[in-house]
Amino acid sequence: MVRPIPDISARQRPSWVWLAPSYAFAALVGYGATFLGVPLPWMIGPFVVFALLSVGGVSAPLVPHGRELAQVSIGLVIGLRFTAPVIAATFALLPQMIGAAIYLLVATTLAALLFRKLAGVDPVTAFFATAAGGVADMAHVAQSYGGAPTSVAVVHALRVSLVVAIAPLVALGVAERPDHIPVVQDVNLLALMGGFVFAYLVARALKPTALPNPWFIGPILGGALLAVAGMDMIVVPFWLIAAAQVVLGVWLGCQFKRELLSALPRVTASGVATGLFLIGAALLGAAMLSSVSELSFLTAFLSLVPASVAEMVLIAKFMNLDAEIIATFHVMRILVVSTTLLWVYRIYLKLGRFSNEP
Repeated sequence: MVRPIPDISARQRPSWVWLAPSYAFAALVGYGATFLGVPLPWMIGPFVVFALLSVGGVSAPLVPHGRELAQVSIGLVIGLRFTAPVIAATFALLPQMIGAAIYLLVATTLAALLFRKLAGVDPVTAFFATAAGGVADMAHVAQSYGGAPTSVAVVHALRVSLVVAIAPLVALGVAERPDHIPVVQDVNLLALMGGFVFAYLVARALKPTALPNPWFIGPILGGALLAVAGMDMIVVPFWLIAAAQVVLGVWLGCQFKRELLSALPRVTASGVATGLFLIGAALLGAAMLSSVSELSFLTAFLSLVPASVAEMVLIAKFMNLDAEIIATFHVMRILVVSTTLLWVYRIYLKLGRFSNEP
């Protein structure tokens, strides 16, 4: 019997009494993390603390529509950097982007074979648990093919969380710590509100389409249109980016639901091992990609690691890397995965000599 899909990406029903205190505490944690030298402190700090609380059984309220609005903010920041010269430079990397997407398809297929052996799950669950797609989409497709969506959701949450926790440490291990002291900016609030509303409307317009993650990709497209149109008076201030990081950090931490992890201990342990395998594959791929292109190792690594694009772009901004290039690599990866997933699934079944039955 197929288990119901856990609402791992959904918003919890907010307790309005605790909503403001919870996020005030999260912001305080993020602020404190800046003094401890934590990489990407406004997101990593709340992420770690709320993950521990969630594992301990504390259910924190989530801002309704909060993750989507946070992605709109970050997407707008990146989109505004897509001036005409940047767009031309980005499209020059199209062959490398396609190659990187194919490399990830191979890596995730190998990860599926590894995860099946470690976790003892059926082939369908193993494939969609390690595929480089969105958690909700992969859980639903897995269920339609007879897999276990609960296991798929847990493994995806673990992989994204591992990447968010480890990627900044990898970046700091091979580069100098960037100067991330916020710069005082002259913000035109009217222009900022107009740009944000425009980015949000683009995301809403793209939501009914088959485009994955419209809440992030849509604002990137909207921001790029504004940049090409010369709307350089739109400046996204540091406090808004920090607030978006806090919201994302709390959301990520709250995915570590104790009842799910304790109910699937072997799947959880195997998910961690598989996540580490995919991070290792990204490191190897980054070495190859940086050797055949002008991309730095760190840019190549953040472009290849299979995780949520919004979090990877934030890490890139923290490290003063080419965030727009990294965002485009991930968009290409999402498009390739979404259009070839079932074809790769059939190849996976043949490679493992599996039937199409659970």
